[in-house]
This record gives sequence, C-alpha cells and structure tokens, in this order.
Amino acid sequence: MKQYDYILVGSGLYNGVFAYFARKQGKKCLVVEKRDHIGGNIYCEDVADIHVHKYGAHIFHTSNRRVWDFVNGLAEFNRYTNSPVANYHGEMYNMPFNMNTFSKMWGVSTPAEAKAKIDEQRAGIAGEPKNLEEQAISLVGTDIYRKLVKGYTEKQWGRDCKDLPAFIIKRLPVRYTYDNNYFNDLYQGIPIGGYNVIIDRLFEGCDIETGVDYLENKKHYDGLGEKVIYTGTIDAYYGYRFGKLEYRSLKFETELLDEENHQGVAVVNYTAREVPYTRMIEHKHFEFGTQPKTVVTKEYPVTWSEGMEPYYPVNDEKNQALYQKYANLAKEEKAVKFGGRLGEYKYYDMDKVIESAMKAAEEELGN
Repeated sequence: MKQYDYILVGSGLYNGVFAYFARKQGKKCLVVEKRDHIGGNIYCEDVADIHVHKYGAHIFHTSNRRVWDFVNGLAEFNRYTNSPVANYHGEMYNMPFNMNTFSKMWGVSTPAEAKAKIDEQRAGIAGEPKNLEEQAISLVGTDIYRKLVKGYTEKQWGRDCKDLPAFIIKRLPVRYTYDNNYFNDLYQGIPIGGYNVIIDRLFEGCDIETGVDYLENKKHYDGLGEKVIYTGTIDAYYGYRFGKLEYRSLKFETELLDEENHQGVAVVNYTAREVPYTRMIEHKHFEFGTQPKTVVTKEYPVTWSEGMEPYYPVNDEKNQALYQKYANLAKEEKAVKFGGRLGEYKYYDMDKVIESAMKAAEEELGN
C-alpha cells in the first residue's frame, strides 16, 4: 500500500477541484507545488489590506449553474462586473466594443449609424481574410482596428498583425447596445476576501509541499502515490522528447501608491503599440475597496523561455501538431492523468477548468 491515493502535481484550480472531491471520498492527497505558495495563478497577496491578483486579473464568470453553485459553496461572491476601458494615447474608450465606444469614436448615437460606419470601413476586405489584420478589419472596421486592436494584439503576441494567422481572432464582441459588461455569461463576480478563501477550502485536508519540483524528484513522488494528477507542462513531463511547445508569458510590475484611486476602474487596456505594457490593473476596484492607498500592476507580455511561467499556449497549427504527439503518449498512461491549461495545452477560463476537473473527478472517483 502506498502512502497516498493521489499525488497532485501543481496546486492550481484544476487540482484544487480534484482534491476537493477526492477528499470527500476519504482519499489521501499529497500536493507538490513548485512555487512557494498554493493556488496557481489565482493566488492573491495582501498588500495594504488589498487583495492583489499576483498573476494578473482573475474575474470569475460562467453560465454553468452547477459551477456557479459550486464556487459559491466555497466562498461568497460580490457583484463585480467586468467593464474595462481602453486607453489609446489618452483617449478613453469603453470595452467591449459597444454603442459607448462607437459614440466616442465617431459621434454617432444610434445602432444604425454605428453599423453603417463599420460596414463602410470593412468593405475593403474582399474574400477570405489572409491574416489577423484583415480578419479584424472585416469584423470591426479600420478605425477600431487601428486604435483598439492592432497595438494591443501585436504586444500580446510579439508579432505584427499581418504576420499572425486570421484564426486567432475568430470573433470580436461588437454590441449595438450601450452595455459595458464585458462578459455575456449569466453569473460573474469576485470571491469576497479574495481567491485564497477558495484555494484554502479546496485543498483542505491535503498534505502540501511547496518549493518542490516534481520532475526533479519524480521517482520519489511516484513511489508515494497510487496515481499522479499532473498539471504542469506536458512536454516537460516527457523530457521534451518531440521538442518544446511554445507559450506566451507575462511580466508584472506592481507598486503601492499613496493615493486612494488611481485610474477609477479595475482594468485599463493600453492599446497603443508604443506603450510597452498591455494593461494596468487597480486591484482594490475588484472588491469596491475604500482603503487609503491603492495597488496597481502593469502587465507586460513576453516571449516565454525555460524558467519563466508559461501563461498562454500558442495554439497555432505547428504547436497543435506537436501537442498531439504528447497527447498520444498521455493516453497510454495508466497511473498519470494530465489536466489544466498546461497539462492539456489549452487556453481555459476558470469556469472551464472547474468543469474539466469535475468531469475528471467523476470519471476517476465515480462520484
């Protein structure tokens, strides 16, 4: 008999949800985490009584009632609605693209006027869009593309929009209503007290080791548990046998400011190419904070290299083909299950991670 039923590699949302259901069935779990804290990218740090989203803005949203009920059983959620604004050389525009945006951009006041303007501007794209630039213009016209899409996207991907495939922007939300709510989902909010409240509930009753690299001590940890739930990068697990998958990473610059309210909103996107960061987060606004000071974080996209945190999989054809080779190896594993954004090389919103982990727990534990 091994000491643990499950060795959970990584302590993000996927393994947290799996651990929650495993513990409910009396299973023993050991969590092995490379960072010095649990919680993955939803971890919050307390600075001047403000819950700082250490790894970028995390706004919970879902239309899945089961997932919403589940997270509300872990923590109470506030009524935060994501309504970011875009800053283009000091001009401020509402997001997503809606009547407030169009009114500011062109001085129009009706949906018909806005639609006519966009139709006129996208008429220049004939046939199937050949790259991201053409795809974006075909969706929103030239003005919105130039001011609010181009620079932001080029910073995000580190390439010119003409050199990016069209499929990256399958759709851009365009609303002919005066509605600044970014998400279409039925439910959204931020856990009161920050995400650590949820993390602590999910991993309750687990043994936890932080600051440990599972892959460097694989034999040791495999010997401790019956099964491994692995949420690290799948190519690293297999020693990069077929080559390395590509990711985009992020760099954060956070500072405490001696002022009450710096930008008036939680998220401002900086869409000009010349501004090196993509967005600035003012964390207190996620929880309607009234603290005397404020904390802001600038977010810089960077090309990922080993040793950095991989945030976004680069899901182009080349990388998908490479991932498929690793996925085929993973299918053959009897004692290892791969999950989450890195284990499945897939961009997941938080609710989709929870859905995926719930499904995995049901298959594995039969609950």
